[in-house]
Amino acid sequence: MRIAIVGASGNAGTALLRRLQQDQQHHELIGIARRKPDAGAEPYAGAAWHSIDVGSVAAPALLEAVFAGCDAVVHLGWAIQPNHHQDQLRRINVTGSINVFEAACRAGVPHLVYASSVGAYSPGPKDRRVGEEWPTGGIATSHYSRHKAQVETALDRIEAAHPGTAVARLRPGLIFQSGQAQEVGRYFLGPLLPVQLSRLRVPVLPLPRQLVFQAVHADDVADAYFRVLQQKARGAFNVAAEPVLDGSTLPPLVGARRAVQIPLGLLRGLVAASWRLHLQRSDPGWVDMGAQVPLMDTSRARNELGWSPSKTSQEAVSAVLGGMQQGAGVEASAPLRPGNQLPTN
Repeated sequence: MRIAIVGASGNAGTALLRRLQQDQQHHELIGIARRKPDAGAEPYAGAAWHSIDVGSVAAPALLEAVFAGCDAVVHLGWAIQPNHHQDQLRRINVTGSINVFEAACRAGVPHLVYASSVGAYSPGPKDRRVGEEWPTGGIATSHYSRHKAQVETALDRIEAAHPGTAVARLRPGLIFQSGQAQEVGRYFLGPLLPVQLSRLRVPVLPLPRQLVFQAVHADDVADAYFRVLQQKARGAFNVAAEPVLDGSTLPPLVGARRAVQIPLGLLRGLVAASWRLHLQRSDPGWVDMGAQVPLMDTSRARNELGWSPSKTSQEAVSAVLGGMQQGAGVEASAPLRPGNQLPTN
C-alpha cells in the first residue's frame, strides 16, 4: 500500500511507522510533518518526507499533490502548544484537519483514517463503559476537547459528502511510550517543573475521586491503526488498555501506598493559577477533561479488528515515567527530541 501519514514524526506516528515496517508486505510510506525528522534514522528512514504546515493557506494544494495515488491517508497531526494562544491551535488542529480531509477526498484517496480521542466525547459516566455511539460534543472548558469534537463534526460532513471514501476514526485514551518522555515534560510540564519530578516518591497520592481515566501504550495504538489500514475498516473505534487508572491503580506507579482524596476544585484552581503565571504548561481544561470524559468500552476494536493490547495501562504509564527518569527521547524527531525547550517554529 501507498500510505501517507500526517504527523508521522510524533508520538503515535513514530509508533505507526515502526509497526508498518514490521509488516511482511512492503508499504510505500509518505511522512508529513511541519519539521522533518532525520530521514536517515529509524523508523523515519523508511518514508519519503514532506514539510507542510497543514493549517497554512498553501496546505490544501500541497497536500492534494502529496496524496495523489495514495491508498490511505492517516491523519495523526495535532498541536498541544502554545495553549495560551488558542487561535493558533485552532488553525493547526481544526483548520489543518479539514485541509487534510478535503485534500484526501480531492485526490481520490479511498481510505481516510483520523486520530480522534476520548477527549472528543461529551461528559459521561465513570461507573460504566460507553460505546462509540456516545455523543462527541466535547468538554466545553477544554480547548483540546472542543477542537477534537469540532473535527469529528467536520469529518461527519466529509463522510456524508463522499460515501465512496472509507472513513475510520480511532478514539484512544492517553497514549504513552518511553520515547515520548521528553515531549511530556516539554509540552505539559515546562522548565520550572523538571522531569526529575518523575523520581519523586510520596507516601500518599493526592487525587480527586473524579479523575478516573484510561491509557494505552503507543505500540498498541499503532497496532490498532495497522489493523484498520489492513482491513480498510470504517467507523469509530475506542482504544484503551486495562486497568482503568484511578485511586487504586495509580498510586503504585509513583511509589505511593494509597491515594488520598482532594477536592477537584482545589486541583483545578492550582493548575489554573500556575498556568496563568506560566509556571507550568497544562491549562485547567486538562483537569476538566480528565474528570468528565466517559470510560470507553473497547469491544468493537477487539471484535471487529481483532485488536488487543499487549501492555497494560499501568505498563504504559510506567514506560513514560521510566523514560522521564532516564531522559529518554527520540533524537531524530523534533517533537520527541530530548531537551526541555519548546520548538520555536
